[in-house]
Amino acid sequence: MTRFKDKVAFVTGGSRGIGAAIVKRLAAEGAHVVFTYVSAGDKARAVVQEVEAAGGNVLAVQTDSGDAKAVAEAIEQTVADLGRLDILVNNAGVFVTAPAGDPANDLDALDRQIDINIRAVVTAVRTAARHMGEGGRIISIGSVNGSRAGFAGVAEYGGSKAAVAGYTRGWAWDLGKRGITVNTIQPGPVDTDMNPDNGDFAAMLKAGMPLGRYGRSEEVASAVAYLASTEAGFITGTTLNVDGGLNA
Repeated sequence: MTRFKDKVAFVTGGSRGIGAAIVKRLAAEGAHVVFTYVSAGDKARAVVQEVEAAGGNVLAVQTDSGDAKAVAEAIEQTVADLGRLDILVNNAGVFVTAPAGDPANDLDALDRQIDINIRAVVTAVRTAARHMGEGGRIISIGSVNGSRAGFAGVAEYGGSKAAVAGYTRGWAWDLGKRGITVNTIQPGPVDTDMNPDNGDFAAMLKAGMPLGRYGRSEEVASAVAYLASTEAGFITGTTLNVDGGLNA
């Protein structure tokens, strides 16, 4: 498939899990993909090798999403090197759990979640918007916890993801007249290294989903590919749950 032929995509946090699946899917459909990673260099190289072996174009850039300036610089460098930017996917995120009042729930943990889950997303969108034209696509990966908590300890994380959904609605108004769409995808439980389908919370979460199973990273990537496509040109400012019915 080549529906993203000649398109340039920038994906934050693309070395593993959902991010890696997004990188592979966009590259498989013809996009030239630049993705960031912070520490998992071996996994980033593995993604690059897999994409290139399949004939795709990809570049991994070591960038800490906790550093908003570095994220902006990576996007600017992508435009300088490749001449354009068509698709931005804000995927990088951190998940820290601790109930209110727990000593583990300190200001440093809060600041880290705000820096990566909110500040980096805002910076990336502001930077990308300066370079995107008609048909540009901005997609942020949120979480079902942005709409519902479900269990204790997720207030700060859920709040950060709710902020992304709120920003998305505002950005849709800001950029709509330029033909740029802005949407959020809220995954439910997805089988990744951070949240395996045999983990401590798996049985509880599966019991709360009509489909009764964890999602796959590729299923989230499929939703990203759809929202990035021309077929989704009349969808903006929305939040799409890819959650097995958890929020039903």
